[in-house]
Amino acid sequence: MDAFLTIYQSAYDLLVAPFAEFAFMRRALVATLALSLSAAPLGVFLTLRRMSLLGDALSHAVLPGVAIGFMLFGLSLTAMAAGGVIAGMLVAALAGLVSRSTTLKEDASLAAIYLVALALGVTLISKQGTQLDLLHILFGSALGVDTQGLYLVAAVASVSVVAMAALYRGLVLESFDPVFLSAAGRRGWLWQQGFLMLVVINLVAGFQTLGTLMAVGLMMLPAVSARLWHDTLPAQLLNASGQAMLAGAVGLLLSYHLDTPSGPTIIGCAGALYFTSLLISPGGWLPRVWSKTHRVA
Repeated sequence: MDAFLTIYQSAYDLLVAPFAEFAFMRRALVATLALSLSAAPLGVFLTLRRMSLLGDALSHAVLPGVAIGFMLFGLSLTAMAAGGVIAGMLVAALAGLVSRSTTLKEDASLAAIYLVALALGVTLISKQGTQLDLLHILFGSALGVDTQGLYLVAAVASVSVVAMAALYRGLVLESFDPVFLSAAGRRGWLWQQGFLMLVVINLVAGFQTLGTLMAVGLMMLPAVSARLWHDTLPAQLLNASGQAMLAGAVGLLLSYHLDTPSGPTIIGCAGALYFTSLLISPGGWLPRVWSKTHRVA
C-alpha cells in the first residue's frame, strides 16, 4: 500500500501538480491545446497542397508587422497581432503578384520576400527594443501567456475550427482538384486566400506562445507525422491535432521540470513524435522493411 501511495504521489508531482498549483501553467496548457486544434489541421491541408514550406515562410513574413506594432505600442499583444496579420497577408499577396507578373514561380518569389521580411523585422526590433524583447518575439514564452493572450488564442482557434468545418468540402476540392473547382464556376483564388488567412492568423496567435520562428512547428510537424499513420483525410486531421496536443502537454511539463525554454521544448516533443512515426508508423521504415523481408521469404 505504501509503495502504491509513493508511486501515486510521484506521478501526481510529475504530471499533475505543475498544472494544479500554478495558474501560468494552466493558461499555457489551454493556449497550447487550443492552438493544436486549429493549427495542426491547417498543416495537413498545407501538406496536401504540397505547400509545406509556405507555413515556414509566412511565420517569418509576419515579423515586420509584429515589429512595427511593437515599435508603436510596445509589448501590446493586440497591436503586434494586428501588425502580424497585415504583414503576413501583404507578403502572400505580393508573392502572388510577382509570380503572375514575372517568370518566377510563387514559391521562389515567396522565399525571396520572406527572407527580406525576416531581416527587416529583426532589424526593427533590435533597433527599438532590447535583446530580451527580440528573443521573446522570435521564440515566444508559453509560460508567459496572460489572460489577454489566452483570449486571442481561444478566439483564433474557435474561428479557425468553425471556418474549416464550414469550408471543408471546398478546401478538400481546392486541394485535390483546383481545376475542377474553377470549371464549376467557383473562384479558386477566393478559397486559397481564405485558407491563407486562416494560416496567417494561426501563426500570429502562436507567436506569443511559441515565437514567430517556432509557431510553424506545431502546425507542420504533427501534420507531416499524421500522413505516415493514415491514408484518409479525416483521420489525418484528428491524428495531427492529437499529436500536437500531446507534444504541447509533454513539452510544458518538461520545460517546467528541466527549466528549459517552453517553445523549443514543445517543438522538440513534436519532433520526437515525428521521428517515432518515421520508425513505427504504417508508412514508416520498420513496417516497410518487415514487409519487404516477408515478400522475399
